[in-house]
Amino acid sequence: MAFLLVKIFSIFLIIICIFTPQALSVVPEECKTETDGCTNKEKALPLKIIAIFSILIASIIGVCSPLFTRSVPALNPERSLFVIVKCFASGIILATGFMHVLPDSFDMLTSKCLKENPWHKFPFTGFVAMLSAIVTLIVDSIATSIYSKKSNNEVIPDVASPVGGRQQDMAVVNVGHFHGHHHGLKPAQGAVDQQLLRNRVIAMVLELGIVVHSVVIGLSLGASNNTCTIKGLVAALCFHQMFEGMGLGGCILQAEYKAMKKFTMAFFFSVTTPFGTALGIALSNTYKDNSPTALITEGLLNASSAGLLIYMALVDLLSAEFMGQKLQGSIKLQIKCYAAVLLGAGFMSLMAKWG
Repeated sequence: MAFLLVKIFSIFLIIICIFTPQALSVVPEECKTETDGCTNKEKALPLKIIAIFSILIASIIGVCSPLFTRSVPALNPERSLFVIVKCFASGIILATGFMHVLPDSFDMLTSKCLKENPWHKFPFTGFVAMLSAIVTLIVDSIATSIYSKKSNNEVIPDVASPVGGRQQDMAVVNVGHFHGHHHGLKPAQGAVDQQLLRNRVIAMVLELGIVVHSVVIGLSLGASNNTCTIKGLVAALCFHQMFEGMGLGGCILQAEYKAMKKFTMAFFFSVTTPFGTALGIALSNTYKDNSPTALITEGLLNASSAGLLIYMALVDLLSAEFMGQKLQGSIKLQIKCYAAVLLGAGFMSLMAKWG
């Protein structure tokens, strides 16, 4: 699955590189950026280089920190504290979709630099976000179904052993649910737990949505020459990437990938925003973030990313967690997790003031 992510990510970067130069289209006179004391390309360049390394380090810390929690007993995935931290991170991802990505898309697709018809006549942001959420549901469902069938096909031949038909039936029925209820039974080699499959699909789809958003915000940062906004934006993006990385890292941890796949997913998350920033710097002479092509491209990408992130946060992360046995069995733990979600969402909403 990690190699599938590599292919998707590569295709996405190729598309970005093809369409980004088209953003040099002629900017309408009323949309040209006014030059003031804050616009200084020479002073902005060192700030953007610092931003690349700062955001890279913050991203690495964020996405890798959950991967080392197994060495901390209190943060073991089976402990309540891990669930609380995961809910906090899910709140951050939810707020990222609602408070950062979606408003950006609204601003871009309703800009005065775009033609009245059709961009001001139809709510494209909401429409694309809705379609994105539906497509995410389809991908989520089909991917889980495909890998579940693949897992079941591997189980049946392995379990058909001389032990007896009764054990075979129990093994097939309980595939994905060997949580310790049948200590005498061992899952067949190659069989994958159903919940593990869900965790892997969630980690892959969530990373895809975050990667799309990260490249877009990096591109905007790299293309900007406004020293007054860059400083605050870099600080906000560092916090943003670190806490968003924590949410993704928790999903990667629960997916139980091998070390190489964990490294691959953590690497792609960490480098996407710096890559976007570097691309923006390289194109800063020609790229116009308020040109119609740039506004439409980034606006549509942000809308699709927002729909994906909101769906993943609500359905695959929060709903699955709160409807699970662990939280349903403890009202006290539920209240703590509600507080964690509100805290994470509130903190990320506050970050929207600067980023």
